[in-house]
Amino acid sequence: MKKLDAAEAEELEKKYDTSLQTRAISPFLASFVFYFSLTFAGYAFITSGIGVPVDYWHMGIFLSAILILIFIGYPMAKKDRGGELKPRSWARFGNVPILDWILMFAGVSAALYIGVTWYGVDITLFGYEFSLSEQVMRQGNPATIDIVFGTVLIIVLLEAVRRTLGNTVPIIILLFICYAVFGRFIPIDSVRHPGIGWSQFINNMYFPAEGIFGVTLWIISTVVFQFIIFGVVAQRMGLGQLFVDLATVVAGRYSGGLAKVSVVSSAFFGTISGSSIANTVSTGSLTIPNMKRSGYPGHIAGGVEAAASAGGQITPPIMGAAAFIMAEFLEVPYSTVVIAATVPAVMHYIGVLCIVHFHAKRLGLKGVPKDEIPKVLKVLKRGWPAAIPLIVLVYALFSGYSPHKAAFLGITSALVVGFLNPMHRVTLRDVTDAAVLATKYTLSVGAVVAAIGIVVGVVNSTGLGFRLGFMVADGALTIAENITWILNLIPFVEFTIDSIALFFSLILIAITCILMGAGLPTTALYIMLATVAQPTLASLGVPPIASHLFVLYYGVIAEITPPVCASAYAAAGIAGADPFKTGMSAFSLGIAKILVPFVFVYSPAMLIVLDDYFTWSEFLQTVITCAFGVVCLATFVAGYMLTNLRGYMRWIMAAVGIMLLTPGTTSDLIGLILVLPVLATQISSWKKETEMKLES
Repeated sequence: MKKLDAAEAEELEKKYDTSLQTRAISPFLASFVFYFSLTFAGYAFITSGIGVPVDYWHMGIFLSAILILIFIGYPMAKKDRGGELKPRSWARFGNVPILDWILMFAGVSAALYIGVTWYGVDITLFGYEFSLSEQVMRQGNPATIDIVFGTVLIIVLLEAVRRTLGNTVPIIILLFICYAVFGRFIPIDSVRHPGIGWSQFINNMYFPAEGIFGVTLWIISTVVFQFIIFGVVAQRMGLGQLFVDLATVVAGRYSGGLAKVSVVSSAFFGTISGSSIANTVSTGSLTIPNMKRSGYPGHIAGGVEAAASAGGQITPPIMGAAAFIMAEFLEVPYSTVVIAATVPAVMHYIGVLCIVHFHAKRLGLKGVPKDEIPKVLKVLKRGWPAAIPLIVLVYALFSGYSPHKAAFLGITSALVVGFLNPMHRVTLRDVTDAAVLATKYTLSVGAVVAAIGIVVGVVNSTGLGFRLGFMVADGALTIAENITWILNLIPFVEFTIDSIALFFSLILIAITCILMGAGLPTTALYIMLATVAQPTLASLGVPPIASHLFVLYYGVIAEITPPVCASAYAAAGIAGADPFKTGMSAFSLGIAKILVPFVFVYSPAMLIVLDDYFTWSEFLQTVITCAFGVVCLATFVAGYMLTNLRGYMRWIMAAVGIMLLTPGTTSDLIGLILVLPVLATQISSWKKETEMKLES
């Protein structure tokens, strides 16, 4: 099989991830960006080991660096990305228009202003005295200059997000701002509030504690950036290739082996990747062409890779960096989040693997030829050093080290192994390129998370999350009251109004999460959904960790849900397939990820860590029946079990899968009863087909 080439993967990712596409700049400015990015990454690495400066300075430095690089690299209009250098003129320097330099200067000034004025200012300049009390004395009563700088930072941040991620997120944030300021004019009683004056709004959004300089920007600047660096450096020193080789050894020989290699390698790669698009192009550049050559249609090959890669964002230990933010929000140890997320992630990959397997059987596809499967001892002998940094990272995380210290140890071990490993030695240029690329990955995430701090601040200061929760719960209760009598006509099952109301609330929240998650990086979408949608689940009595995982899952599902499905579009581009068909294939392949969140909401024992819900009997029953339910749904999606599933039998298997996924002994028994005639028919058909093959 073809080897994983980091440079080739980067070019593919740049092609399909618009947040990596920048404008042409002059050689001098390109050198500045390179060394500035390298310095920025070095600052993040060193401070993760020795400790960061005080929070308002650290976040101000981080945000300043982000804004400098965004306004140099990202033009106002998408059409100006790439291309040639424009003729020199007084209105641009290094091919960057003067307006962008002004926005950059304004944004950096506003980001550093908090630190500069923290202990007050008392200066005389050109005969004018300027005095400003220390920040703690201005809290709640900001000075005019505070309001000016705060307003400037909001405007510049929204423009930075628009340039990196498009119009959708800035529009959403503007709507939240309007809600905060003009709340008294809203005609809906349940969400109306007195409104917040602009002075108080800036006080809440600009001064540290919440808003822009809140916990979300702090985590991005102290943890997420460092883990992005770790992922890129680890891939450069051979960890990505080790994952592909091990996946080939584990899954290559079986039916549809190349597709299974895609699933397993993407699951491995997801442990270090913070981006589903990065995961898709890194492993998909190898696996998708191989799948097509083995007989998979292009849209299925692309869908397999997209579904598996998007699963990396829910796969411990990193989970697209959401694990660390979740631990912070929930105020629980990081290990608690990882343990809780493990079984649901396994269910997702069981679903994808089973669908791939049944598709392969239906299409008559074989595994990878024996002579093309690497020997496991040879793979381990050549690649085991590449696994050391990941082992160090995971050990540090579970040993009680802070996440940024664990990242420091992981990056350090990756550098040491990379320089000393004779089988895959990295050069200094490899390391500097990795640092610069990691910085580029961080730009859109850093900007959008800082801006989403505004959403967090608005929700907290207006109580919007609980107001929306009341609306959703009330609407779901109305639906439940109207249809309960119909559902109770179903024999052997009794539905309560509360259970039906919870179900429809989950449906409404899931749809909201998918719509809001479209096109957002995992970290940013989780922060926004945890702020806006999670309080609704909390009001319904769902355990906090279950509700946080629920909104994360449905936010990530946006990556494979048409019409906005970035991972599927990237996979379609590599496969040369129709993007919408690829998205639909990815969506159907991710059916376990779509349904499993309902399982751990109704049966939190699956998450293991909740003592009030966990018993071994409840856990085993939930996990075993859920796994079988996922397999049954896989036969429905693929239209194959032992032989082709036709007509009504396919829909019976869908019903069986749903009944087994539904927690409860009664539903499990109904599912088992329904599956028996289908299984008997399949065994009979399989025997006949086998006899016919033997006779021929």
